[in-house]
Amino acid sequence: MTGRGKKITVVIAISNLEYGGAQRQVVELANNIDTDRFDLHVCSLSDYVPLSALLGAVQRLHVVQKGFKFDLSVVPRLASLLKKVNADIVHGYLFDAEIAARLAGRMAGTQAIGNSERNTDYSFKRRQLYVYRLTRHCVDFYVANSNAGAKFNQQTLKNAPERYYTVHNGVDTRRFAPADRTAIRESLGLGSGDFVVGMFGSFKAQKNYPLLFDAARQLIARHPATRLLVVGDELAGGLHGSDDYKLRMLDLVRQLGLEPHCVFAGNRDDVEKLYPACDVTALPSLFEGTPNVALESMACGVPVVATDVSDNAYIVRGGETGYLVRLGDSNAFANRLLVLASDSALRSSMGAAGRSWVEQEFSCARLAAKTAAVYLDVLGQPANAELLKSFPPAGNPRRMPSV
Repeated sequence: MTGRGKKITVVIAISNLEYGGAQRQVVELANNIDTDRFDLHVCSLSDYVPLSALLGAVQRLHVVQKGFKFDLSVVPRLASLLKKVNADIVHGYLFDAEIAARLAGRMAGTQAIGNSERNTDYSFKRRQLYVYRLTRHCVDFYVANSNAGAKFNQQTLKNAPERYYTVHNGVDTRRFAPADRTAIRESLGLGSGDFVVGMFGSFKAQKNYPLLFDAARQLIARHPATRLLVVGDELAGGLHGSDDYKLRMLDLVRQLGLEPHCVFAGNRDDVEKLYPACDVTALPSLFEGTPNVALESMACGVPVVATDVSDNAYIVRGGETGYLVRLGDSNAFANRLLVLASDSALRSSMGAAGRSWVEQEFSCARLAAKTAAVYLDVLGQPANAELLKSFPPAGNPRRMPSV
């Protein structure tokens, strides 16, 4: 076991550091973990690392470049890094990096090997299922960012439930905070009297843009001053067909006559300035883990209308910090948006409640403390008793809290 006097060295391996939810959470974890106790390194399998600019100076970034889709040389090169830094834990995020972490961790003799689950209720490719199951004996622990995700991963991959922890995402409540909207609205061409619905998400099927666009069509018919602020773009290199999906969504916007009501901002590294420009944020996803968008929006004092999937009912407190809508029900989505469009006092009260809820439960400090407790627990070291004695509300097979 790692001695109490020695820092615990953790290497987080991730496919890339592009503008994605998992990537942002890795950055927040790296920037907030206890550096007196942990020596944390981030290793990207791609040199596309725009979010690396947000990593604090203390953190260490490495690139183990994956040359092509099935580049197995990544494994020994990652193993070499693990040996070089004397890693106690390697923790993989996203498929490529998870498999590389499993094999490299074994090759390097790393004490504990972990994987992550960032979503739920999605479909694995056949080859992914095969490789996951073939290498599952390499994994010591899994960290899911939702109870639904932990259950989904455990049941789909037939893993032992006691190997799972749930750690909901965290958000930087200093960076994401209420702010004056005047200047940012002017820069985006939005009027002071517009009702602005923000959609923050990459162009991929999971984000369910068609539901939002249909709801917007209905809303605009009843509230013409509505504007949609769309923040995000296709994934790097058109990954997962996101380039084609984007083209289809832009065509749908034209078909529905929404173009005059839409502002497409693309990828932004200053999204904390864009949330306050919105009156409400829409989250029409087909599935989620812990949606960063909901946390960031509420931290900025902006209510959320979301589909009732995964742990959203825990993240967004229905009727208090926003509204939840049954998946597929664009009529209900439009109606909830209309309620908020018609009641500025309600928007203000929900925004304040959302800010308070995020500060209480979903700060980056909480994320880092919970993850640190996982790392200590898997190494057999004493962890924060207050963290380990509680359970997430939905009940999780492992004793990871949501406090």
